[in-house]
Amino acid sequence: MKQNDVTPRRSGSPRATVRDIAAEAGVSIATVSRVMSGQDNVADDTRRRVRAAADRLGAAPPVRPGSANGAVYVRCPYVLTDYFGVIVSSVAETLDLHGRRLVLSAGDAARDVQVLAGLPDDPAIAGALLIVPPEPARELEALREQNFPFVVVDPRTPLRGDIASVSAANLTGARSVSAHLVELGHRRIGVIGGPDYWLAARSRVAGHNSALADAGVLPSPELLRSIEPTADWGHAAACELLDLRERPTALVAFNDKAAVGALRAAYERGLRVPEDLSITGFDDIDLSRSTLPRLTTVRQPLEEMGRMAASLLMRLLERHTVDTLHVELATQLVVRESTGPAPGA
Repeated sequence: MKQNDVTPRRSGSPRATVRDIAAEAGVSIATVSRVMSGQDNVADDTRRRVRAAADRLGAAPPVRPGSANGAVYVRCPYVLTDYFGVIVSSVAETLDLHGRRLVLSAGDAARDVQVLAGLPDDPAIAGALLIVPPEPARELEALREQNFPFVVVDPRTPLRGDIASVSAANLTGARSVSAHLVELGHRRIGVIGGPDYWLAARSRVAGHNSALADAGVLPSPELLRSIEPTADWGHAAACELLDLRERPTALVAFNDKAAVGALRAAYERGLRVPEDLSITGFDDIDLSRSTLPRLTTVRQPLEEMGRMAASLLMRLLERHTVDTLHVELATQLVVRESTGPAPGA
């Protein structure tokens, strides 16, 4: 930022320079430049004096990332139904409470748009919330190295320690639902997992395997399928598992949508749920309460994830000290009618 590059607030007013503001506030030109560029190495009292001087002179600093002004860019490159819609709605409500404008980029078409690199140079954007970002970790790290404030919601890949994130306790949640099946006598459990390059998918398989290990059961590779988490993919994976020579007595699905596909596969084979086959989901979206039988699932705190992510970003924008950059929210096992004792147990 040039030292004399301060935009007058009122049209027709003389152009106030950094030197003018420094003289008015009784501070150095360097201090004014630091305040105008949003740097944090300025005492709060000094910052207030500089801003008050700029106001008296009719000058306002341009909007910079991380400043008190500017919108929050929310990137959710997926259709806003169920899971994603709940998170985005919660984010929007929280940002509104903070008086912060939201710029939303959503929908499948947004997935292929390269936007991250340009965010720090956009004078209208103060920070960003990235929901399950498809970008590789190196792009997120490059954004962090530019000191641009952002928070990742439900990261796909492991993040560097200095990148803020909010997620659910995937491993613990998966372990709880598989332990529930083990308690019901199930030992041969099919896993309809998410894409194996997703952090959540790997965590949930690890949780499932942990529950099996507690029962002295080794995981079987033939009982694992990795899919895109949709009803159609869940149906296809369930068909493969249920057509094995020794079929599983239970299926744990990556999410409720995949579990619905598994219910259809069971119905097509004349299998009763839960008498012949138990099925579980994950997320506890509305769909899980609309099936027959209703799904046993793991409730993710989707609204709280959105609220927490937006609140964490506000703290970063306001330059508060943040002790915990990685927030993992607890999940809850919800037992319904789609699970029962293993046949013959």
